[in-house]
Amino acid sequence: MPVTPDATDGARVLDLLMPLLYFYNQDELPLPRVEFMDGAAMPLPWRSLLVHTSDMTPTLRNHHRSVITLEVIQAEMSADYVMRQVVLHRESDNTPVEYGAIGIQLEGFPEKVKQLIREGHQPLGGILESEGIPHQSAPRAWFSIEADEHTSELLRVAPGTLLYGRCNALTHPGGIVFADIVEILPP
Repeated sequence: MPVTPDATDGARVLDLLMPLLYFYNQDELPLPRVEFMDGAAMPLPWRSLLVHTSDMTPTLRNHHRSVITLEVIQAEMSADYVMRQVVLHRESDNTPVEYGAIGIQLEGFPEKVKQLIREGHQPLGGILESEGIPHQSAPRAWFSIEADEHTSELLRVAPGTLLYGRCNALTHPGGIVFADIVEILPP
């Protein structure tokens, strides 16, 4: 069950936001203020797009009625781990539909899936779907965040725009987490 962390629970907040914090720290950017909330309190239409246990790629594809493409902003890889900062776009008009950061543990995947993930041409959710990889999506928290210069540029919104997102974990059927994701949607 997702838990809304209290502002004093610094370790929990760091754990939830880890992929995003990693790239903000790499770029020496201060993280905008994040306000965690109960999923039921999230306003529509973000609630229908974020408060569920489905992958974001098919959710966004169905909502936008468009193939979703991946733009990798930054990536770091080792033999068994991929960290990347990404923007997902509607293929139909190249409009950004999500900004995110993800850490992916490659162990346990077939070599073809590992290669597809490393190449960074498709969103992870699309790869898992097309390759028939059994997994579960387990949102851990929901939040609002004001667009800073970085996110406003990537999502093409004005600085200060209120954005909504979620911290999600993807697990193998046995419950072992293989991806930690921070997903932020534009208005």
